[in-house]
Amino acid sequence: MNNIYLVGMPGCGKTTISSIIVQNLKNTVLTDLDEYIVSREGKSIEELFELGEKHFRTKETQALRELSAKDGILVATGGGVVTTEENIDIMRSTGKVVFIDASPEFIMDKSALLGRPLLKDKNKLYELYNNRIALYRKSADYTIVNDGILSKVCARTEEVIRQIIKDSNR
Repeated sequence: MNNIYLVGMPGCGKTTISSIIVQNLKNTVLTDLDEYIVSREGKSIEELFELGEKHFRTKETQALRELSAKDGILVATGGGVVTTEENIDIMRSTGKVVFIDASPEFIMDKSALLGRPLLKDKNKLYELYNNRIALYRKSADYTIVNDGILSKVCARTEEVIRQIIKDSNR
């Protein structure tokens, strides 16, 4: 399989970046994992979390398994996808993983934290970052630093994705 998975903290820019660059990537289909889960389950991410994080993570793995069976898609994952070892295995065995690395300070400056189930308390952001940073790095084939300059981050991400596509066509 030749899929591409964007991983990173909630609010790091995965959805925004992928929405912008997919317009320039011919024959690449973008799927937002959280949106796919909402459509599949008929409940919002927040409603699923109300049933417990473990419940949500099970649904997330099921959805990722379904998407990973496709070929040539770009998946913007949820921030916690790497907290389940099986998810890392699924992504690495069916494509390449691109880590969008944004500092907690950058994420805090964004209003994108509103409505994020695990970030209702902004102080939790540092705890999440510290708990997940090694998992993001472990899962990643490529790392793009999001320094807040959207055009630069999009250009670099698109360049990496084009290289992945080129390499997979060899």
